Amino acid sequence: MDTHDFIARFAGIYEHSPWVAERVAPIAEQLDDTAQLAALMVDCVDNADTEKQLALIRAHPDLAGKAQLAGELTADSTAEQSSAGLDQCSKVEYERFQALNEAYKEKFGFPFVMAVRGSSRAEILDAFSARLQNDYDLEFETALAEIHQIARLRLAAMESDE
Repeated sequence: MDTHDFIARFAGIYEHSPWVAERVAPIAEQLDDTAQLAALMVDCVDNADTEKQLALIRAHPDLAGKAQLAGELTADSTAEQSSAGLDQCSKVEYERFQALNEAYKEKFGFPFVMAVRGSSRAEILDAFSARLQNDYDLEFETALAEIHQIARLRLAAMESDE
């Protein structure tokens, strides 16, 4: 696969951040191993400057947020949020998600990010509340770790679709 095809295929692994695929393409385009590709992408993000990492975190949508209701999520985000039942929130759950989204962004300056596939709404809400107690540095690192998990799950889903 050439660089252009590689970027086209893997640009969406990190939400609205094709720069990750662009940076790893020259060394990853010949890889057949998903775990090696994931490790290269993680290394790329982890070695990016803080502003690039913050932009990556901010590229993620709110969970059970207005973008979801408006149908504005990427296909991957839609599938991930739906797998956790976030498209089936009761009015009370939706209001709780909105309040937590706002409190979280107010405190940290970026959206709450969690690899929600396989989690329940209650588990997500509990994690949301617990992580609101973190300090900025811990939460920044936690958000990046969650983003890497999302990327690994997306890569695995691509591999299983082949």
